[in-house]
Amino acid sequence: MSELVNPTVNTRPVALEIENLVVGVGKSGTGKKIIDGISLQVRQGETLCVVGESGSGKSVTSLSTMGLLPRDSLKAIGGSIKLVGEDVLQASDRRLRELRATTMAMIFQEPMTALNPVVPVGKQIDEVLRTHTSLGASARRARILDMMEQVRLPDVKRIFASYPHRLSGGQRQRIMIAMALVLEPKLLIADEPTTALDVTTQAQILKLMRDLQKDHGTAVLFITHDMGVVADIADRVAVMRHGRLVETGALKDILSAPTQDYTRNLLSSVPSLIPRAAREEVGFNPVVLEANELGKVYRERSMFGKPREVHAAQDVTLTLRKGRTLGIVGESGSGKSTVARCIVRLIDPTSGGIRLAGREISDLSRHALQPHRKKIQIVFQDPYRSLNPRITIGESICEGPINFGTKHSVAMARARELLELVGLPPDAVSRYPHQFSGGQRQRIAIARALALDPEVLVADEAVSALDVSVQAQVLRLLDDIQTRLGIAILFITHDLRVAAQICDDVAVMQHGRVVEQGPAAEVLANPQQPYTRQLLDAAPGRGWDFANFRAVDGSTTVPAA
Repeated sequence: MSELVNPTVNTRPVALEIENLVVGVGKSGTGKKIIDGISLQVRQGETLCVVGESGSGKSVTSLSTMGLLPRDSLKAIGGSIKLVGEDVLQASDRRLRELRATTMAMIFQEPMTALNPVVPVGKQIDEVLRTHTSLGASARRARILDMMEQVRLPDVKRIFASYPHRLSGGQRQRIMIAMALVLEPKLLIADEPTTALDVTTQAQILKLMRDLQKDHGTAVLFITHDMGVVADIADRVAVMRHGRLVETGALKDILSAPTQDYTRNLLSSVPSLIPRAAREEVGFNPVVLEANELGKVYRERSMFGKPREVHAAQDVTLTLRKGRTLGIVGESGSGKSTVARCIVRLIDPTSGGIRLAGREISDLSRHALQPHRKKIQIVFQDPYRSLNPRITIGESICEGPINFGTKHSVAMARARELLELVGLPPDAVSRYPHQFSGGQRQRIAIARALALDPEVLVADEAVSALDVSVQAQVLRLLDDIQTRLGIAILFITHDLRVAAQICDDVAVMQHGRVVEQGPAAEVLANPQQPYTRQLLDAAPGRGWDFANFRAVDGSTTVPAA
């Protein structure tokens, strides 16, 4: 963004004006207030970023604007939402359907769940035109192909006929943007549209949205919890907490001179690209995990011709020492999660070796591998899918030790100790997963992984689904556990900012190969490979020192995007 918000924005017509909006729980809205008297305004050609942690009311605000609140559980009971002067809270269902896509449109967080999996994506965009225009089939197709080119999709005729599962995450999100903008609405609502994307794809989508906004003059209400994204795309910022508006202002004012403690805490939680200070090694740290020329090939059978081979990992060699954290970073499809799953033996490697605590485990049968599993445990990305919803937290943590012969009473006592270790009350053993937040569930997943006293902990994108403040808490927790227990951590991430804060060493992967590796301070501060530099350049908010409320050059102006 420019150093100052374009002064002409303030003279443009108001596209969206929310005044004293109140949303309550229940069919009549008489329950707890989820939104409590917020007021926002977005002008044409302007981007307002609404930021806050999960539960702050960001998405409820956007759903209220679109008229998509679930009627049995939430209802707007006060205030107004004026879209180009028309109060959508007073509009009929029929009028709301007319306004969607023509005057306002929305991009959702996860395109794979927003798109119909059994209909080609071109037909799904065509449905918008068939519903809201009188264009003929050939004119609609021409318009769709033109819009797909505007969002910079390759080979648009092929993609028009493709199903969602045949496209990458970035391509699916571009389809969602094309669908939202095909009728040139006055307001575009983007609800966490880049959260599920890796940093390079995220940077491409953000640039695409800025460019399309300039071309179409669209007002954008951008919902996010990532202040790095805010620094790259916002004109103005509104900070929400517990359904209330905490602070609002121009981007440069919020980043350089926040007035509220909550805003300052959000900013200081954003991980920096500056690597943490190298930790001193006490004595000689023994090697606990080695991968030697590890390879994984997937073979896709075909009715015609030879099977197709996909090399997900090739000649990957890594070394992890006790008490150290090795980060594997790269884009989606780089092979980092495949390597992690091979190392844990959730999938079998095609070639190469894996030595765990001096024992070769790559060629062990499932039965022979069982005694070694307690030495290496994994924490997965999604805390909402990691725990069995039908059993208590205590039983989840106890399951591993009991399988290895520990008495139930002893395992439960250990579960209470581990919950305290990860910052949760011991009496949580009797509660169920749905009674915890996402950050708390991830802490429980870490406690479960530690129940077997492993020598290696594998964290596969373990903080990517969390709010930035909760993410910072979990990173501090992992660092604290490592200091106390001396455990080795293999940390998988696509975010170099996160890698800079927790990793001692870093391996950068691209197309299944390690292209660069070494101490984190060297790789991240002085990368030798173009791909590593590309990843660093794509990191959101890279030009801003959030903790100190200033640009990286020491100024208090917003760096140009």
